[in-house]
Amino acid sequence: MTATVFTQLEQSLLQSLQVPAPPDADEALPLSPERPVRSLGVQHGILVLELLPEALVRVARGLRDDFGFDLFLDVTAVDWPDRTPRFDVVYHFYSTTHHVRIRLKVRVHQAADATAPDVRPEVETLTGLYGSAGYMERECHDMYGIVFRGNADLRPILLYEGFVGHPLRKDYPKQQEQPLVPYRPPQSALVR
Repeated sequence: MTATVFTQLEQSLLQSLQVPAPPDADEALPLSPERPVRSLGVQHGILVLELLPEALVRVARGLRDDFGFDLFLDVTAVDWPDRTPRFDVVYHFYSTTHHVRIRLKVRVHQAADATAPDVRPEVETLTGLYGSAGYMERECHDMYGIVFRGNADLRPILLYEGFVGHPLRKDYPKQQEQPLVPYRPPQSALVR
């Protein structure tokens, strides 16, 4: 995939999302309700878009339906403890038609953020668009505590019930001991 194709994809995508062009292509305008999507260009061979959380589902649907990004690859987060909002939630999609990847980045606040005390680290779920999002969002919830609104099953998937904290947050104490929980046999052993 050449940079020219990325540029065409970027322009088509931003045009379909009705994102106004910046006055200067090199100027990074802040995101706003009038400008919920900003292209960050191509990074490490992947087209990157940053967007407001409220634009996530609309953009993901447009990527799937209009641009052939039919494979949801993963969702993870990046913890910036000294920044507000604290977390970047990062999504990767792949087009099996065009053989390209795209990355979406959404910033979300942490719980009890000093500037937004009532805001939880939440973002909309993508389970309505991609069934596989359910498992990946559970993992991200385990590791970072990000709540995916609308995901009905955020049970731990890598950690165990009763685990305290989110181990990939930068303020997670590495020496913390977890509470002991009684052994529970696998569900299949209970059903005979």
